[in-house]
Amino acid sequence: MNQDWEDRVTAAWATLDDYPEEEAATFRAVIDALVAELPEDSPLGPFEQACAWDSTGHSDRAAPLYREALARGLNGYKGRRAKIQLSSSLRNIGQAEEGVKLLTPELDGPSDELDDAVRATLALCLSSLGRDREGLSLVLGALAAHLPRYQRSMANYAKALVEPEE
Repeated sequence: MNQDWEDRVTAAWATLDDYPEEEAATFRAVIDALVAELPEDSPLGPFEQACAWDSTGHSDRAAPLYREALARGLNGYKGRRAKIQLSSSLRNIGQAEEGVKLLTPELDGPSDELDDAVRATLALCLSSLGRDREGLSLVLGALAAHLPRYQRSMANYAKALVEPEE
């Protein structure tokens, strides 16, 4: 879509917190109106609608829309966001294993500013499956890069959580 549309979507999202919970449907209607401007087969439509359902507390309604956006070819930065958000939604609706399967390949994908979000969401999915050590390892590994000191130590501790003892 064009930059004007993207700007209007960004502006709409900037107002999300202006809508009290009981007016969540009104916010979703704003997003739906913007989506109505898109070509019928655009992956951006279901993505934005999924985000709106997700952000208003309806992971169950969001998950199928994220899947649809990805099936329609949503890729790049927004595709990665969709995978992160879908995995989070899946965890919320009791399907954390599917979230793990979706996000694990992202650990080896091209690096970007969403890397820590991938690790954090994957850690939550792992924790939901009782795999807390693996989740903690991911979180410590992500945190290590941001510490002013002890980066090497924390990275080593993160690895030690999941590597077999010798």
